[in-house]
Amino acid sequence: MTALTVPDAPPPPERTRNRETRLRALDGLRLVAALMVAAYHYGGRGGEVTKAWGGSAERQFPTLHEYFAYGCLGVQVFFVISGFVICMSGWGRPFTSFFASRASRLLPAYWAAVILVTAVFALPVVAHHAVSPSDTLVNMTMLQQPLGVNRVLGVCWTLWAEVRFYALFALFVVLPGATRQRVILFCAGWTLAYAIAQGARMPLLEIVLMPEYAPFFIGGVGLYLVHRDRYDVYAWGIVIVNFLIGQHYAVRSLWNPTDPNTFAHRTAFGIVLVVAFGFVAVAAIALGWLNRADWRWLTVAGALTYPFYLVHEHLGWVAIKAYHQTLRIPSYGTFLLTVATMLLLAWLIHRFVEKPLTPWLRSVLAESRPLTPPLGEKTRQSTD
Repeated sequence: MTALTVPDAPPPPERTRNRETRLRALDGLRLVAALMVAAYHYGGRGGEVTKAWGGSAERQFPTLHEYFAYGCLGVQVFFVISGFVICMSGWGRPFTSFFASRASRLLPAYWAAVILVTAVFALPVVAHHAVSPSDTLVNMTMLQQPLGVNRVLGVCWTLWAEVRFYALFALFVVLPGATRQRVILFCAGWTLAYAIAQGARMPLLEIVLMPEYAPFFIGGVGLYLVHRDRYDVYAWGIVIVNFLIGQHYAVRSLWNPTDPNTFAHRTAFGIVLVVAFGFVAVAAIALGWLNRADWRWLTVAGALTYPFYLVHEHLGWVAIKAYHQTLRIPSYGTFLLTVATMLLLAWLIHRFVEKPLTPWLRSVLAESRPLTPPLGEKTRQSTD
């Protein structure tokens, strides 16, 4: 069966799910995307970080602030990676196992970050507003965004987008069983549906179908099909169409040439270039061009990315103020020290929260085992 037909091509040999076959370059790209977002939050925008610096970040980074402003597009890069990884993780997996892997991957570090940020913001020496105890409890469900509740973590809006993607993929691909044909139809159907929802201006459908972010998730799914068969014309079509639409949404939401109050004026070309970087980087990994980037430290980098992403913004403000205003460390030194501090905190969360709780929670959700932590259980080393 050629790649020009929609029916499934013969499946490739099953990949051994172990550390040796892990796409470590993908782990490295995750960290790059997280550092892009951190650069944006520390030096590419106004708002609360201005209080941490004691003045505009534009004054702290007279030249770099214009480049840091593009760091917010690290989120779109994350979404492309997520589409690739979720399709890889969900392929050939029963629904219960898929749900358990996603919940156990997201929740332990998230709960720890919510508790940690709430506790730090409640300290008298920290001059940041803490959400109410009631709102903090709602934040533990990850549903604060649609419920209109104050957020503990500024970055958690992206998790709400991820959760909706997981739900759609689980319902239409994992539950009936992942096949090439089903994944192609899912991608094509979602693309058409979000375009219709956008054109019809129907808020409910827009919430479910996420026109602004769907192209990046779908593009990542298409790139996983390319990873399975680089000559799959349908997969390449999915990727190209969603890149073209995704860059439009990115430019529409982030290009602001006439707003005099804008912190930094991004160019349309710069936005398209960063979006293209995300797609091209994941495509290079999908095609095996970066297989030589197989260093073990990249796996560690990938493991630290999620907890780093969760804590870096709000706790970064606290660190910036301490380093820059209290200890009088220059701006660039403060920037690097803050990133290093958040990476260290991410390692602590990974070591003492994720490592013990993730495999236990996965086993409880997937196999309904008694609520006692298993001893000596190895974590899954695939795409979780």
